[in-house]
Amino acid sequence: MSTARHDIPTPPRAPRRETRRTVHGATLVDPYAWLRDPAWREAMRDPGKLDPAIREYLEAENAYTDTVMADTRGLQDALVAEMRGRIPERDQGVPTPDGPWAYYVRFREGGEHPVFCRRPREAGDDRDEQVLLDGDAEAEGQAYFQLAGVVHSRDHRYLAYTVDTVGAEFYSLHVRDLETGGEVQPPVAGVAGGVHWSADSRTLFYVTLDDNHRPCRVWRLALGGAADSATLVYEEADPGFFVGLSETQSGDYLLIDAHDHETSEVRLIDAARPEAPPRVVAPRDPLVEYDVEHDAEGGRLVILTNADGAEDFKLVTAPLDDPGRENWRDLVPHEPGRLILDMIEYAGHRVRLERVDALPRVVITDKAGGDEHAIAFDEAAYALGLAPGYEYDTATLRYSYASPATPDATYDYDMRDRGRVLRKRRHIPSGHDPEAYRVERVHARAPDGESVPVTLLYRRDTELSADTPCLLYGYGAYGIAEAAAFSGNRLSLVDRGFVYAVAHVRGGMERGYRWYREGKGPRKTNTFDDFIAAAEHLIAAGYTGAGRIAALGGSAGGMLVGAVLNRRPDLFGAAVADVPFVDVLNTMLDPELPLTPPEWPEWGNPIEDPDAFETIRSYCPYQNVAARAYPPLLVIAGVSDPRVTYWEPAKWVASLRAAKTDDNLLLLKTHMAAGHGGVPGRFAALDETALIYAFVLKTLGVAGAETRGG
Repeated sequence: MSTARHDIPTPPRAPRRETRRTVHGATLVDPYAWLRDPAWREAMRDPGKLDPAIREYLEAENAYTDTVMADTRGLQDALVAEMRGRIPERDQGVPTPDGPWAYYVRFREGGEHPVFCRRPREAGDDRDEQVLLDGDAEAEGQAYFQLAGVVHSRDHRYLAYTVDTVGAEFYSLHVRDLETGGEVQPPVAGVAGGVHWSADSRTLFYVTLDDNHRPCRVWRLALGGAADSATLVYEEADPGFFVGLSETQSGDYLLIDAHDHETSEVRLIDAARPEAPPRVVAPRDPLVEYDVEHDAEGGRLVILTNADGAEDFKLVTAPLDDPGRENWRDLVPHEPGRLILDMIEYAGHRVRLERVDALPRVVITDKAGGDEHAIAFDEAAYALGLAPGYEYDTATLRYSYASPATPDATYDYDMRDRGRVLRKRRHIPSGHDPEAYRVERVHARAPDGESVPVTLLYRRDTELSADTPCLLYGYGAYGIAEAAAFSGNRLSLVDRGFVYAVAHVRGGMERGYRWYREGKGPRKTNTFDDFIAAAEHLIAAGYTGAGRIAALGGSAGGMLVGAVLNRRPDLFGAAVADVPFVDVLNTMLDPELPLTPPEWPEWGNPIEDPDAFETIRSYCPYQNVAARAYPPLLVIAGVSDPRVTYWEPAKWVASLRAAKTDDNLLLLKTHMAAGHGGVPGRFAALDETALIYAFVLKTLGVAGAETRGG
């Protein structure tokens, strides 16, 4: 439907300043390349340094969006109130035991940020609570505030934490003495986010980023030392590899993981000997991935890997003193179609998280007797999460369960007697009846015959027809699977008569590693075909109608939205692209941009490979904007975004404005002081969701619909 009105201003028009270059014999014309600030690195760290001309354009677009959406201000306020009403003002996580203490996170009434606390392990209530870090207090006076790693030392004396105050994901590391409350050492800048302790709590390990925002260096720092006294433990020279830090459940080893999207290499650091050099488990081998755990009782490593053609992964063992590939022995053999996602080694049990046909399951093995069992669940679609906890010698596994209609529940499961105890169920203060909703798993047929799972949520009293509004969400990249989880926010659409649909398109791993492989690189277009097939199936099956679907995706999912709108704009009545990766070709052609080399295994390297160039060029949303009608579109960006730089969505919107033949709304909202994740804070973030939902309701013509309650 057209949303043009005579009482709204003329939209901004970015000037055309063409640049040309030839790649693989093809001439690329970019009329909006000027929107990329030459000093973009400085602007990402400090948005106040953004080029004034670029800032003026982005602010004009923001003003236009505010003006056009002004008639939904009351609706947005109502949406925020509804969504906030589903969030407990005061909330507390389930305490997690670690030695003499139990650690937990809580929120105070009206609090935006978490408060990190502990109490004596055997305490029955919070009267003996100790506040370790008050996120609200730390955030006071900050325009942007985001906590990342918050980790207590193993002797429980110190707390290390990392903070981002810009949104660019460059964190500063702080260490607090929990006895005195004072800072132990000067902050360390440019940290990737996580931090780990040695066994004696006297040494810190962390990762720093390079100028291209690639985590690449591991450092060791003595407690109390300044950053310039840190020792470089490992540096990754390959610009296509990231570096991460983790630790085994036993706590005996820290793990340095160097990886791209399809190859990995792990090094061990003995937590009790932090100054000893790290040892390689197995040298990197192209296309071989592996993760490492430690079976302390068995004196061996347990490794999750796709080696030897185990596409859906298997478990192998390796001796600690010689863990190379030649010594790997199968423990849980590969089973095609059963994707092993994760594993945890406890003293007496081994836990596997698996996925079969887009549904997860937990499998537990008694390490002494070898008996194996799975925890059973009944709903048509659901999500599971494991919380390993701090302890190794325990028979208690904590997991969470949810479905699109069922709020999250946290259980403690006794791995010996197989009993479970409900520790917490998410409270919905405004009320929620799961029986008022239907959850379905349907399958759409892709053009090549593949069956694409689609998870649906709608009210039982919704009348399904060609007029029913639908929001169709998709992502489909990096092997990330879209969990069939609960979202209180979604109910604001579902209670207004929407069908909320999640398309589990190729590029994710919902149906095994093959599902990922067939949605990346030269097969990337399968992702778009699957999403279109999902929309067509919902129309054909009578859940909705053409022009009544709103497409939604963020980041790589925003690229999915852009590609689909170029291919089948007729299916959609609205679309939202959140921090969308839409200038794929230009970004993949520029190795100096943040994270580009590590992305080549995912998308292809168009610099060296003419076929990859042509494939990316064929679907890149920015390259394929044309003189056609597009549905109403809302695009969201962030100046501090290191993952999808702000100029990608800005250039795309400018190009669409110049080319499209319709008078439908096209809006760009740029956060001038935030990054990829938008505005932080559990309540502040609702404003953006309300804007998205109000746009969808407005453009699909259901903005005045009343909710029916839950």
